[in-house]
Amino acid sequence: MTVALHLAATHRVIVLAKRQLGEAATAWAQGGIVGVLGRDDSIDSHVRDTQDAGAGLVDEHTARFIAERSAEAVAWLVERGVPFSPDPDGPLGLHLTREGGHAVRRIAHAADATGFAIHQALLAEVARHPNIELRERWMAIDVITPRHLHSDAAPRCHGVYVLDIDSQRVETIATRAVVLASGGVGKVYRYTSNPDTATGDGIAMAWRAGCRAANMEFIQFHPTCLYHPQDRSFLITEALRGEGAHLKLPDGTRFMPAHDARGELAPRDIVARAIDFEMKKHGLDHVWLDATHLGEEFLKEHFPTIHARCLALGIDIARQPIPVVPAAHYTCGGVVTDLHGRTDLPGLYAVGETTYTGLHGANRLASNSLLECVVLGKTCAETIVASPRAEQPQLPAWDESQVHNADEQVVIAHNWDELRLLMWNYVGIVRTTKRLERALHRIQLLRDEIDDYYANFRVDRDLLELRNLVDCAELIVRSALMRQESRGLHYSRDFPDPLPVSFPTVLVRPARSRRGAGLAGLGMGLMSPSVPRPPSATGLCG
Repeated sequence: MTVALHLAATHRVIVLAKRQLGEAATAWAQGGIVGVLGRDDSIDSHVRDTQDAGAGLVDEHTARFIAERSAEAVAWLVERGVPFSPDPDGPLGLHLTREGGHAVRRIAHAADATGFAIHQALLAEVARHPNIELRERWMAIDVITPRHLHSDAAPRCHGVYVLDIDSQRVETIATRAVVLASGGVGKVYRYTSNPDTATGDGIAMAWRAGCRAANMEFIQFHPTCLYHPQDRSFLITEALRGEGAHLKLPDGTRFMPAHDARGELAPRDIVARAIDFEMKKHGLDHVWLDATHLGEEFLKEHFPTIHARCLALGIDIARQPIPVVPAAHYTCGGVVTDLHGRTDLPGLYAVGETTYTGLHGANRLASNSLLECVVLGKTCAETIVASPRAEQPQLPAWDESQVHNADEQVVIAHNWDELRLLMWNYVGIVRTTKRLERALHRIQLLRDEIDDYYANFRVDRDLLELRNLVDCAELIVRSALMRQESRGLHYSRDFPDPLPVSFPTVLVRPARSRRGAGLAGLGMGLMSPSVPRPPSATGLCG
């Protein structure tokens, strides 16, 4: 939506949402957005905290570029009408909170529903803009490149094939540019804090189009997702620990100080591993997050969403500890882009969780993600506006002449469940080489079934999402196998120590690849942090 709003003054924009417009990871974000605003804060401090959380793999230039624009990004959101929690004495009149990994209070927030507040404000502005067309229940299938035209022309994105989910009709959209802003890949795991939309669509489409992917082994597991049979995706924000909530065992013992001197304010990967260790050690289904000492008035004022949701489920957080477990939360890797959203394929851009920009390194610092979206959403739009037009060829229609309607949807459901379970069991918080090899073998068998299904039946959302998830699952596993050390979010029992020097994992696939070949012929390796920037591209958001 940031890209769309910055483009719409001069360009016509189409925004596709494969479900409802409100179903997106942004709307679920509770904590807040970083703003280097306070007198006790500095760009250098924010960069250091980002680097510390990223365990040596953060691109310093990227971190500084984004930190320097954080105040401008927060001010832009204020101008859009985002109702941040006020503080008359605070910078910009805002109340700033602190989260794990941050040295000072620098998180602008709207109580404990910041993402929802940002999402609603931007969506309202997008919806009333005459140059922006919103399409709900439309899903992108693939970006269109010269290989779809059976052409030997230089690689370029010419548009996108999209599925109208309600009519089951595939449309060809020709556009000066396509911007992928489809979030992460949390749904590849059995337990996740992500909405159902998080199926790695943008990462998979860019990969199939020949773009590089990087750092896919670094999947952030949020330490505290509510453990309750009626709600397995409700996130308990890190800000609650930032304000003093304690993680405890059933007997009331705090355990985080034994794992890290920072206790509950340690980075997320450390907290998640500590919870995982204690659960396995004591045979627990969950641990407890105790915020009762913060007081009912404070909790209702600062965490009204969490208080109300837990109360509806029979948990009074002012008087009872909250049962929590780790869950897949954020994809720190993704499509390689520069600081203007440009991918390796001219005309194809990407922003947000879909991307690897070098900001998050081996672990994302809390509340940096919303900031990355706003800052790079603007630079992406500015680059598109400044780019010259490219010649647009006649694009072929989607060919359904050789396929028919599926007669056994149970195949999709079964493969979906199997993929998510094996990723949870074999490619979770703690990994081993043997588990990763087993996961890769099963993924390759699933890929053969899915490719056969895709080749013979008409597409629908479930099939397309499963196809994208299996692509992303293989990228995650192969990246994890390449990293023979433990660092940040990737912990291997076979390689428990970090290497003295480490680099991002960058996966490379030729743009012209035979469908069904999976990742065969893949070239990959641990590369220098100064990942070569993609070539310049042009275009308009589609």
